[in-house]
Amino acid sequence: MTADAGTRPVVARTRAELRDALVGTPGPRGFVPTMGALHDGHVSLLRRARDENATVVMSIFVNPTQFEDATDLAAYPRDLAADLDRARDAGVDVAFVPDVEAVYPHGSSTTIDPGAIARVLEGASRPGHFSGVATVVAILLGLVAPHRAYFGEKDAQQLVIVRRIVRDLALPGEIVGCPTVREPDGLAMSSRNARLAPADRAAATVLHRALLAARDLHGSGTTEADALRAAMRAVVAAEARARLDYASVADPEILEEAQGPQVGPLLLSLAADVGGVRLIDAETIGRP
Repeated sequence: MTADAGTRPVVARTRAELRDALVGTPGPRGFVPTMGALHDGHVSLLRRARDENATVVMSIFVNPTQFEDATDLAAYPRDLAADLDRARDAGVDVAFVPDVEAVYPHGSSTTIDPGAIARVLEGASRPGHFSGVATVVAILLGLVAPHRAYFGEKDAQQLVIVRRIVRDLALPGEIVGCPTVREPDGLAMSSRNARLAPADRAAATVLHRALLAARDLHGSGTTEADALRAAMRAVVAAEARARLDYASVADPEILEEAQGPQVGPLLLSLAADVGGVRLIDAETIGRP
């Protein structure tokens, strides 16, 4: 039975505890995987899951296999008590809060390679990152067996890859993409934003401004992919505190870089280092 307001969420720390917590819960079951440090973007996913499902499960797990830099892993913000308070307020029924051993039992050696789609954009700069993402998502979907799982559209490449592995491996659940939640100045909400110094926080809006420049150019009739990429690069180049990694205009399904004039939807995405913090943002344009 779904937890009542006084006991919500039930906290499960092992696979066995998660199985016990899910016994008898009504369907459909919605699932939101997170790495904690919850912000309003996460809460929007939880609330949508609450609106669309009888039972809501979330995970809070900082997955070590998707970090190629041990320093980045160590710096990732963690505040479990605050996360559970936000989960309760959003109506989460079960919170899976495993340690590494619960997700990757001793002797685990199986990993998932999503293929070429995981070796461009973020994957080119962060080798092995999406293998870690794909593997942990597959494990969590197998444990939770949701009817729907919710992911933010800011992490556009991740969303494409998760949809691909769910299709290819016949994993349980529909993958639901949810709109990016932004700060009033346009910065996409991210747990990494807390690591920005004040001047860098102000500069970080350059990612959204770059997307807007390309979107506005496209809206004015320019469909040449190189022109859209150039518009994003120019905006980032004008911000002294930002160092661009990539600015991409790609097919939103296969992430192949677009060339020449385009008809149909395009995925705009970019990554930049701002004050030593890697930030990403994305937006799909040209949808019918």
